[in-house]
Amino acid sequence: MSVTTKMTARQFSLLGEDPPGVRLELVDGEIAVSPSPTPDHSRVDRRLGRILLNHLIENDLGELLGDTETVFGEYDVRRPDLHYFIKSRVGLINWGKPIEAPPDLCIEIISPSSVRIDRRDKFRLYAVGKVPHYWLIDPEDKTIEAFILNEGVYHPAGQGRDSDVVHLPPFPELGIPLGELWPPLPS
Repeated sequence: MSVTTKMTARQFSLLGEDPPGVRLELVDGEIAVSPSPTPDHSRVDRRLGRILLNHLIENDLGELLGDTETVFGEYDVRRPDLHYFIKSRVGLINWGKPIEAPPDLCIEIISPSSVRIDRRDKFRLYAVGKVPHYWLIDPEDKTIEAFILNEGVYHPAGQGRDSDVVHLPPFPELGIPLGELWPPLPS
């Protein structure tokens, strides 16, 4: 007979930094390992991050963070690609430690190996964790989907593809030119 014990978020935080080339998360008490992002993933992350960060700074709207350990329960620590806290909730960020409050927006950039995780597992976890807004970006299909939490369930709140300019909650006044996010076509 074998007995397994789930690792807690507190125990997970004691592991320190990830080994080179991998990304660790805690999923239902078990360590999940994923590879480092690919160039297309990184490009979308950096370019969208720049667009959002400029908007947030210019309008004094809050804090944008990336790839930061965020506790979603005793046995779940995830690292959204990007996440945002509105100005009135920035005080919930305990700098130098994993985040223990739900962000106001989580953004996941889908990789071929993360489709099921981002569309099912994190979709459910972020809803249970009361994250009001969730965006999914697919660099391969050149799409973005936005969802808003209503009574514990995510509902579609906007989408775009290719070179559309989208206005998505919680930033309806910001036009995001999707064509700037995608990698250039090979020559």
